[in-house]
Amino acid sequence: MPAAPAPSARPTQAPPTAALRLRGLDVTFRTRRGPVPAVRDVSLDVRRGEFLALLGESGSGKSVTARAIMGLTGSGADVSADELRVAGTDVLTSTPEQLRRLRGATVSLVFQDALSALNPVLTIGAQIGELYRQHQGASRKESRRRATEMLSLVGIPAASSRVDDYPHQFSGGMRQRLLIAMAIALEPELLIADEPTTALDVTVQAQILELLDRLRTELDMGVVLITHDLGVVCQVADSVAVMYAGRIVERASADALFDRPGHPYTQALLGSVPQAGRIGHALPVIPGSPPHPGAQPSGCPFHPRCAWAVDACRDTRPPLEAVAPARESACFRALEVLDAHA
Repeated sequence: MPAAPAPSARPTQAPPTAALRLRGLDVTFRTRRGPVPAVRDVSLDVRRGEFLALLGESGSGKSVTARAIMGLTGSGADVSADELRVAGTDVLTSTPEQLRRLRGATVSLVFQDALSALNPVLTIGAQIGELYRQHQGASRKESRRRATEMLSLVGIPAASSRVDDYPHQFSGGMRQRLLIAMAIALEPELLIADEPTTALDVTVQAQILELLDRLRTELDMGVVLITHDLGVVCQVADSVAVMYAGRIVERASADALFDRPGHPYTQALLGSVPQAGRIGHALPVIPGSPPHPGAQPSGCPFHPRCAWAVDACRDTRPPLEAVAPARESACFRALEVLDAHA
């Protein structure tokens, strides 16, 4: 009998491209007083469908990192990285026209101040519809229809009638929803939300976070949430990267980080969160303030404010390295900090 034919090999499906792959990002601003390093050696990975929180005080470099990813740092900044890819596209070698097409279609940014980000003299339908006209060549009628669908998707009541309203006719929470609608209109693979719940009341904050969480699942997009609000992070994030003085000082899953912080700065941030059990007691605070980007102290930049600091911290900057499975910290005493919360 002739030998049976060998079974044909099943075609293997290529793994999905990461929404963001960033390695060794440096951003330096040129000023009249000399170069100011705002971000140093930042590396991030965001899978499609993953929710990453970028956490830290104001001035830690979070928004600069976001703008570098988008190619929006401006002509006064020098940006370099070993690798910066959004959905497989090399941002550093892209032309201005390629970057223009990348923004909105592949990566979108939700700004902090919705009222300033929206054009006050154009209707919402016109502003959302422009995305479809510019990127997909849709007609005005088709653009208006799809803009109405986007308003419904983000929870705007009576979308068919409100599509012709202007930004000032919406509340603060609704305007934030409008920005999100514009950001996800073309179904990007990466969404960066820069403090999207600032200045909103807690009820609206919860609604916006729930919306982002739902949309990342429905659209299978990676989300980078920039915030300094720990309460926001614990609700939705899968993983957390903590920034201080332009560098990432700790990286872990959200559950692991909130259960056992591995860096004194993270520990101090968690300790400063108001809790019901502390009523009548002074609220713990982090002494001092973050250093100016152009005048950072030697060694670990957090050591002047750190209760765990030793002599080595004042002279040598600790590298960001693994201290536990899927856990990184830039602290010489990271294991001791972890054990303190065991």
